[in-house]
Amino acid sequence: MPKNCTTMHLIPTYSIAKQYRLFEKGSYRILSKPWTGGALLLLCVIIAMLLANLPFTRDYYEAFLSTSLSMSIQSPADVIGNRTIDWVFPKDLTVEKFINDILMVLFFFTVGLEIKREVLVGQLSSFRKAVLPVIAAFGGMVMPALIFTLFNGGTAAATGWGIPTATDIAFAVVILSVMGDKVPVSLKVFLTALAVADDLGAILVVAFFYGGDVNMDLLLIAGLVIFITYLFNRMGEKRAIFYIIPTIAVWFLFYYAGIHATLSGVVMALMIPMKPRFSHSYFNRKCDTYQKLMIKYENEHPFPNLNQRTCLRNISHISKGTVGMSYRMEHALNPWVNFVIMPVFALANAGVVIDDIAYFNIFQYSSALGSVGMGVFFGLLIGKPVGITLASWIAIRLKVGEMPHGASWKMLFAVACLGGIGFTMSIFVDTLSFSNLTPDVTCHLQSLGKIAVLLGSICSAIFGSILINAFSKKK
Repeated sequence: MPKNCTTMHLIPTYSIAKQYRLFEKGSYRILSKPWTGGALLLLCVIIAMLLANLPFTRDYYEAFLSTSLSMSIQSPADVIGNRTIDWVFPKDLTVEKFINDILMVLFFFTVGLEIKREVLVGQLSSFRKAVLPVIAAFGGMVMPALIFTLFNGGTAAATGWGIPTATDIAFAVVILSVMGDKVPVSLKVFLTALAVADDLGAILVVAFFYGGDVNMDLLLIAGLVIFITYLFNRMGEKRAIFYIIPTIAVWFLFYYAGIHATLSGVVMALMIPMKPRFSHSYFNRKCDTYQKLMIKYENEHPFPNLNQRTCLRNISHISKGTVGMSYRMEHALNPWVNFVIMPVFALANAGVVIDDIAYFNIFQYSSALGSVGMGVFFGLLIGKPVGITLASWIAIRLKVGEMPHGASWKMLFAVACLGGIGFTMSIFVDTLSFSNLTPDVTCHLQSLGKIAVLLGSICSAIFGSILINAFSKKK
């Protein structure tokens, strides 16, 4: 083949490879922005609402989420139809439950890793650092719950008090990123630490108030598995397999014990060791040794030759072992959680069927069903900022905590308004609420709750943004 013909064939390949590299770099720049996750979630909410309400997608959307994913193992039926073996695993698993009970385990696992990191080495690592965000988070959970109870106490909807108690840090980060230097760095750190403490509080709420009937035998076995995993940690075991298998086992036991399976992710994340396998001195010593060997084998071509590739693989292995397993897992899971699991969760759970425009009337009240809309909406919009600010004021007045450096009470209240962006965790709690009622009533109240979460979160974001802009100008 002529030389110029070969060149002609290579040009398209080179062009495609170059375009792919440019696309990869551009994608990385976009995905690394702090606002990207929140923006993607918002887009998925809009898509979910369209899928659930457009005439030509509505039935397919509902049917897909209700599709069974359970595996069935059956022996042949006898004359009267009985089967010796009739196993179904996991029980009653649909696409929607797969997302909420399995994929969300990875979300909660990542949350658990984040909580552990913050408690041991981060913003919650000392009493002085942790006390104000923790107290503020507590106030920001109690006040919305009280407001919800004010509207729904004594009604069938009373059990939904946990819906407005959560904060979604992803959307709050979007607003803070847009605001730039209008918000003091200390308040950004404060809100982030508050959201971590808030996540822990929401996890405890789900664990203690939104579980089903508990099978104590399976729960005790799960406790034994968790204890054995804890012993692995204490003995210095650093191999991932000794934590992955117990995590799967605990998920299985929680799922059948009646405790929400996602909590297994949080519990087992706390068992993952943060201490690296190799020490700093060992890393330096080994790297020096392999670097000398790399120089020794330099005369062999091409680079890297066989011996040098062996050295590079060993350096890579040591580098990996010098970073704690907890950090490695958090780093590996974050992109999947932020850009796959959370958007899929939004697509599956934010699609509220709007049969009547009255659904958007969150101010309706019934003596039997209360007002989920008002309870959630005002819990997020008013309860969150008032609870956070009031609890912070009490802590600072009692000299238990310190006002974030360079912050004012006005700006703290404005940032606290962003705590009213509930979304992910609020919708998650909503999917667990009202399960003691009939299916039709449960579905109706959950739909009202989701609409109120979306409206309350949007209004909190707008209100907080307006206040931040107003108070930064006055400053």
